[in-house]
Amino acid sequence: MSSFCHLHNHSHYSLLDGACRIDDLISLAHEFGMPALALTDHGNMHGAIEFYKKCAKKGIKPLVGAEVYVAPASRFDRQSDPGAAPTSFHLVLLCKNHQGYKNLMKLASAGYLEGFYYKPRIDKKLLAEHHEGLIALSACLKGEVAWRLVRENQQKAATAAEEYREIFGEDFYLEVQNHFIPEEEVARTGILALADELGIKAIATNDIHYLKREHADAHDVLLCLQTGKDYDDPDRMRYRTR
Repeated sequence: MSSFCHLHNHSHYSLLDGACRIDDLISLAHEFGMPALALTDHGNMHGAIEFYKKCAKKGIKPLVGAEVYVAPASRFDRQSDPGAAPTSFHLVLLCKNHQGYKNLMKLASAGYLEGFYYKPRIDKKLLAEHHEGLIALSACLKGEVAWRLVRENQQKAATAAEEYREIFGEDFYLEVQNHFIPEEEVARTGILALADELGIKAIATNDIHYLKREHADAHDVLLCLQTGKDYDDPDRMRYRTR
């Protein structure tokens, strides 16, 4: 049995972004002998119950979560400044107990009902109010720590990391990834340095949107549908690696 398990996974409930069917995701984890598996869809928990029940049937520990969108300031802000931070940063949240599950439901609901602006957003004030029972991972290149490392500097990234640690304490982890993207190397080097400097544990994940290399083209078509672009548009959004 493998001691490794995937903690950052997007199913088809990450609408027009994830291409993993929950059945297939669980079956592959079972084939690899993984003891646990997380579901972290973008901004929602639509697949949580289905995922939980099907993991249980396969003898895999289900880790219910979401990759939430965090507004850079207040979730009620509705303005964009092209020269400033994006309208939201990513943050992975995982439930470690029933209280965490209830809090994640509150956060996901508030994202749609209160903070929706392009995406269902929350903010750090809400995180501070509903952090109990949740584990936080700093997410991908669109996470605040990685974003500030790549586009600003180490000090601003450290400030962001410390803000999340103040909310989540020992349940905040710095997330490192390697999809052979140049910016990731910058982020990864900086994040590992921050982990040493600040005494925050680092965790390795893979930002999974499809299950096998041969699924890359189908996922690329899905991105075209999401962004309303032609497949042969040279300027459209695309994943640079397979």
